[in-house]
Amino acid sequence: MATDFAVITATGKDKPGLIAEITDVIARANVNILDIEAFSMRGLFAIFMIVGCRAAVISVEALKAQLIDIGSEIGLDVTLESYVAGRQKGEKKPVLLTTIGKDRPGIVARVSKFLSEKKVNIERIRMIASGELNAMEILTDISDLSSNFEDFRSGLEDACSEVGQDVVVQEEDVFQRPKRLIVFDVDSTLIDIEVIDELAKAAGVSEKVKGITQKAMNGEIDFKQALRERAMLLKGLKTEVLKTIADNLEITPNAEELISTLKMLGFKTALVSGGFKYFVNRIKEKLGINYAYANKLVIKDGELTGEVEKPIIDSKRKGELIRELAKKEKLLVEEIVAVGDGANDRFMLQSSGLGIALNAKDILKKVADGVITKENLTGILYCLGAPEKKLREVFPKNSKRKTT
Repeated sequence: MATDFAVITATGKDKPGLIAEITDVIARANVNILDIEAFSMRGLFAIFMIVGCRAAVISVEALKAQLIDIGSEIGLDVTLESYVAGRQKGEKKPVLLTTIGKDRPGIVARVSKFLSEKKVNIERIRMIASGELNAMEILTDISDLSSNFEDFRSGLEDACSEVGQDVVVQEEDVFQRPKRLIVFDVDSTLIDIEVIDELAKAAGVSEKVKGITQKAMNGEIDFKQALRERAMLLKGLKTEVLKTIADNLEITPNAEELISTLKMLGFKTALVSGGFKYFVNRIKEKLGINYAYANKLVIKDGELTGEVEKPIIDSKRKGELIRELAKKEKLLVEEIVAVGDGANDRFMLQSSGLGIALNAKDILKKVADGVITKENLTGILYCLGAPEKKLREVFPKNSKRKTT
């Protein structure tokens, strides 16, 4: 075999010293390693190398024989073949996909089929977590994408949904920038309810308020107008009622674990809500959030006046607050993640480095980088490059399964 370049692969059971033994043979032959990737997975080892043989002091056949011999001694199956170039792109467009959901057969097959249909190349794929929650990272190159990016993202969400997976899509300038601040909406995000609907029940105007709320969340009417109309319907409600509702707020399942893990990993957290400060501050205190912004109901003589203090936090103001938080924390907006569920969150998500829609309305899905269902809430951590060791400590049920 006469070749200037060769491909060397080796697989077997993992143990210390394998790379040293293999690369020592290569070095003594004066063969240069041009590219290398090695990994251990569930007690198994694999290494892949492209080497340059022009300056070799022995023949390629002799090198191959030596590699097979050392492999036999240390328990590795080794191959050496001539290098034949495959797909090579000068200008790649890397996009990182993170899929999250319950484990089941067919996930990789469905996602890879969709990517193939869209002429998207898979550069690398690895399992981040496998257990109650399955998570994968798929690094892709979309330079030959056969559709526009929005249609690709939408189609990918549909394909992942078919196999019970959520997906978050991050372009290169986003996933290569570390995240430092996570901003959450509150109503229907960190708590399962819309607080204003609970206030409306207590005031006996539930149906009227619910109708206005739905229109606002779907982007059918201006949020400021909707908030003023709903607040006016609450006029005369006693502060004792507010306290009772605040005392009984239930945090979305897994949200406390998510926030505590984010803090443990050094992330700052913030709440930016179109809801009411009276309740948002309770969530802030309970979860130990760093910042909280919300609208303030006017209270006089122990009753709601039906007014809301200005300025009102609407969708535009939410986007502005992202930039203000970035300035306050001396961050780039690319280092901020925003999580929300409705139309009022669209500018917040668009103003952040990574925008995640949680159980979202259709209008928000169109601008979000990813859509996650509430049962996969902790999967947000897998989109942030959080250290796997820490995640295994906090979520042992989501850790990679051990073989027996």
